[in-house]
Amino acid sequence: MNIYDFDKTIYDGDSTAAFIKYCIRHYKKTLLMLFPTAFAFLKYKLGFWTKTQFKEKMYGFLRYIPDIDDAVNEFWDLHECNILDYYKKQASPDDIIISASPEFLLAPICKRLGVKRLIASRVDKHTGVYTGLNCWGDEKVVRLYDEYQINSCDNFYSDSFSDTPLADIAKNAYIVRRNDLYEWDKYEPSKKERFMTVFFSVQFLNFVIVGVLCTLFNVLFSWIYSMFIPSTTLAFLPGYVTANIVSYILNSFATFKERLSFTRFVKYFISYIPNFIIQTIIVFAYEALFPTAPAIFAYILAAIIGVPVTFIIMKVFTFKKA
Repeated sequence: MNIYDFDKTIYDGDSTAAFIKYCIRHYKKTLLMLFPTAFAFLKYKLGFWTKTQFKEKMYGFLRYIPDIDDAVNEFWDLHECNILDYYKKQASPDDIIISASPEFLLAPICKRLGVKRLIASRVDKHTGVYTGLNCWGDEKVVRLYDEYQINSCDNFYSDSFSDTPLADIAKNAYIVRRNDLYEWDKYEPSKKERFMTVFFSVQFLNFVIVGVLCTLFNVLFSWIYSMFIPSTTLAFLPGYVTANIVSYILNSFATFKERLSFTRFVKYFISYIPNFIIQTIIVFAYEALFPTAPAIFAYILAAIIGVPVTFIIMKVFTFKKA
């Protein structure tokens, strides 16, 4: 008996993202959920909401689709061709598909493929409200046992190491890269994948989001201090320090999921020394070149430089457990 993830494992792409794009093209009212979803995403990334809460808000667009069953079937009429060839060749009646995508979206394509056992996120197709948790990570193993009393399988296939809990209960596990299969424990990510893992990860995205917020604080505090300190460059120093105290607190909780500690606080500021040097040079050069220009423009320019370098130093040096 084999178990498969769905997106980027059986289906060439992310079926949920593709379905949302399809709905936006065909049901314009779904655009009303764009800003609420973006705000919910920010709350999720900052650690205020769970993934399930965020996805419930995201699936709110379903309320604007007159006939969801017709929409899903029409979507699969267009996208069934994206089912990967390797799966078509080895598909078996006793396969189990386990996915974080919504059950209402995957059930029709599973029926077309002859898959009788599907475990996916239980999402109300009319409201987007979840029943239970998002079917991801450890929750997949829990659901597998709850629904079929199964705690092992012959082969498991997935595109992501987030599915390690399922790989651990399989006799054989494989990483899928389109139609190519690699043994789970022997798979070596390419340089491109390693780069993507660092700079396109949820953690880096959290860091960028926190960075944007703290950039605003940096600009604001530096500008406030410049009202009392005649030098643009000198006013930047206390503004930078104040903003980074806020940044440390937010990054500890939202990005690296670590408790506050004095030792880590000191390391955090050391991690920011290269960033501070770069930004200070930019502010100094800006003041020298444009002595009559508003100070706020210097702070904005300086704040957007050095983010990737700071992230790497912080990840390796300050938050080693992350």
